[in-house]
Amino acid sequence: MRRWLPALALLSTAALFLGVYVGSVGISPSDVTASIAYGIKSTLSHFTQTNPGEKPRYFVIIWELRLPRVLLAYLVGLSLASAGVASQALFRNPLADPYIIGVSAGAGIGAALGAIYAPSHMGSLALASALLSVFIVYSVSRVDGHVPVDTLLLAGIAYGFLASAVTWYLIISQGERAHVTWMWLMGTFNGAGWGDVGEMFIVSALGTGFLIWKWRELNLVLLGEESIALGLDLHLYRKLFIGVIALLTAFAVSTAGIIGFIGLVSPHVMRLLLGPNHKSLTPASALFGGVLLVFADLLARTVAKPTELPVGIITALMGAPFFLYLLMKHKRGELYS
Repeated sequence: MRRWLPALALLSTAALFLGVYVGSVGISPSDVTASIAYGIKSTLSHFTQTNPGEKPRYFVIIWELRLPRVLLAYLVGLSLASAGVASQALFRNPLADPYIIGVSAGAGIGAALGAIYAPSHMGSLALASALLSVFIVYSVSRVDGHVPVDTLLLAGIAYGFLASAVTWYLIISQGERAHVTWMWLMGTFNGAGWGDVGEMFIVSALGTGFLIWKWRELNLVLLGEESIALGLDLHLYRKLFIGVIALLTAFAVSTAGIIGFIGLVSPHVMRLLLGPNHKSLTPASALFGGVLLVFADLLARTVAKPTELPVGIITALMGAPFFLYLLMKHKRGELYS
């Protein structure tokens, strides 16, 4: 862990810089550095009453457009990967993630309702809808206190289709505004601002921080009912982890739309490298999830220029084959369940 954490932090920094550097307007690395430095000085000048100096020529593009977008993508990826780690521990299988088990689609209903009828309550509606989705999928999948992998996947996929159908109906009912909402629903960071970054930072810090703090409990939850004999209040921590999964997923969906497979790919890659201990797995998966989504957003912006693709398409193209690979390994009994 001592070696991997600095490596992932360095990779995160490189991904963030690359995300800001690459775009439709060619900007040199020195211009990127100068604009970010000026932005930091300008922010601090409000408290220190100092003059930050002359504004760099590409400051607006970098500080107001690209940097908030890249930071938001990183924080959403971090949140989804953290929710994926907790989902896999809670449901005791490596194929669970908020997208596959229907939580993201469920949160999409609340977010769509908020976007149409109550934009100021979009996050809270998405959270309530995500909690309801977890409850439904978990209740349907549970058999004598155990959640079989096949039942979980079928329940999650079925509920995801149902939730998506409801969401699409809500979108189509908007008429002329349907296209804008469709782009958001498929996943986009276009138009991201510093307010979005601040809100997502608070949610991701609280949710991911809680999961990192409770790494021992995540390890014990994997044991299921046996953990009760080791002193764990299993029912309490199941509720707590469900709440954290719903919180992270709901705010990610309300901020950037439905983005799949980050919560599946990142934890599994880190599990292969670091093992199943959540002390190292949780923070590593979170950091790597942020990196994955920054690169996915970068591809969404550049692969079909001048058209911008929804980032959800990119993550689906990356994650769906990976999910099929994991499913085949599970079929052969090579994954824990």
